Amino acid sequence: MPSHYDQIAYWYDSVTRMGTIVQEAAISALIQLSGDVSGLQICDLACGQGIMAQNLSRRGARVIGVDLSVRLLAIARAHEIVAQQGIRYMEMNAETLSDFATASLHGVVCNLALMDIEDIEAASTSVYRVLRPGGWFAFSIMHPCFQTPDSSWASALEQPGRLVRAYFHEGRWYSKNRTGVRGQVGAIHRTLGTYFNALTGAGFILRGLIEPRLDREPGKTEPAYDVVPAVLAARFEKAIVS
Repeated sequence: MPSHYDQIAYWYDSVTRMGTIVQEAAISALIQLSGDVSGLQICDLACGQGIMAQNLSRRGARVIGVDLSVRLLAIARAHEIVAQQGIRYMEMNAETLSDFATASLHGVVCNLALMDIEDIEAASTSVYRVLRPGGWFAFSIMHPCFQTPDSSWASALEQPGRLVRAYFHEGRWYSKNRTGVRGQVGAIHRTLGTYFNALTGAGFILRGLIEPRLDREPGKTEPAYDVVPAVLAARFEKAIVS
């Protein structure tokens, strides 16, 4: 199955490695939610070029990154050849995770990528399967309550805010900014209920939730992520059966 990212892989890598306040907030939230990962076997789900996988490895985890994009995986592997962090990268579908044995992982992390996965129910079930009892799934997404198929920044009085429409219109959409990532590969919008029901339906239990408030960037009035959250991050766990 070809990935939407293969056509923009090298451009995407150059953009994301420069970093943004949103990306930094998402990674920071995942670090907080995942906690001490030293010695743990962790999958970086939809790992792309391996930015989160590299972070986990530096914190002592044994990491396997999986993705559908062969070009992003090639970039990740090239980085691994230089860095020698011991990260394995595998081409694998997040909806099946077919190369992982049942109950083989301590944790799964997914950074700003669940919006790219077509079947959230299948992915939730697969992640649940590969986790050990007590294992956890920590993910970050663009906040689905404020990043919808029809949303934009709007000034109201002295404070900017977010104008949101089409929250209940689920499916793939493309940003009006055609030069950005979501303008080129799109994203799958789902309601908050759809995400959480897919995960709890698979058997997960919600353990933590973070909606980071970002500092206003100097010289900018928008986007105003100090009044509207850009990112939602959560930790779900697989129950320990006694």
